[in-house]
Amino acid sequence: MEIRSEFDYARAFSRNTGWVTLEEQARLRASKVAVAGLGGVGGAHLLTLARLGVGAFHISDFDRFEVHNMNRQVGAQMSTLGRPKAEVLAEMARDINPEAQVESFGEGVTEENLDAFLAGVDLYVDGIDFFAIEARRMLFKACYERGIPALTAAPLGMGVSLLYFRPGGMSFEDYFKVDGCNQQEQYARFIAGLSPAMLQRGYLVAPEAVNFHERRGPSTMMSCDLCAGVMGVSVLKVLLNRGALKAAPWVMQFDAYKQKLSFTWRPFGNANPLQRLLLLLIRPLLKGAGRPGS
Repeated sequence: MEIRSEFDYARAFSRNTGWVTLEEQARLRASKVAVAGLGGVGGAHLLTLARLGVGAFHISDFDRFEVHNMNRQVGAQMSTLGRPKAEVLAEMARDINPEAQVESFGEGVTEENLDAFLAGVDLYVDGIDFFAIEARRMLFKACYERGIPALTAAPLGMGVSLLYFRPGGMSFEDYFKVDGCNQQEQYARFIAGLSPAMLQRGYLVAPEAVNFHERRGPSTMMSCDLCAGVMGVSVLKVLLNRGALKAAPWVMQFDAYKQKLSFTWRPFGNANPLQRLLLLLIRPLLKGAGRPGS
């Protein structure tokens, strides 16, 4: 790809200077981040990190843009309907930084391309659809085994929940404990683990919009934007070693609608007694939301 003569990396990202040093910006330029899933949160993560000046990406998504993506996905426009998400987002990232090295995995991340997807990356950013738990487990397990820091920022209600799995710390499986569980129980444990504080409870005005049988639920652009901001700062801190970032079993949740911030600590993850009580609350809710027409 020919790089336009008017693009200059130093000038393009000069307004980062002050919050990062010139030496740190150079480190971001030399970093490679993997982003799996390019929908609501994943696409926003990618563009936020591209504007931060991260120099290389591995990105993946097997899906194409549809009309129902318009309310929350940065790549969804009338001009992109029907186009592959990975292709569109790669173009958008390169339009921000023509020098960026972006390798796309348009078939998604599979067991066959997992090694290639994680090859040489400094950090993994999770943007996979909520319901794709098996793919998420595969990726977080691979990151843990390879010593790759892994982060997920979930859009819950009109807020964000952040989980950080640091190398050598608590693993995804040790925290969520979904191995051997049926699909419905995996969903319940994923929700409980993402949101021990459940700040998003109480303002869902149309419960029928949640249907686990059809694998759909509501989400807003506001929550995706909040996720991207929190993720961008977290990636910066990890890549530049800029101070502590609370890792699992810590969870940070901020709800803009309720204007509340919560830090929860759950030793043993979903095996924690408080989490077991929370699961007793979540399971019947999911059962009702999982039936067709419920």
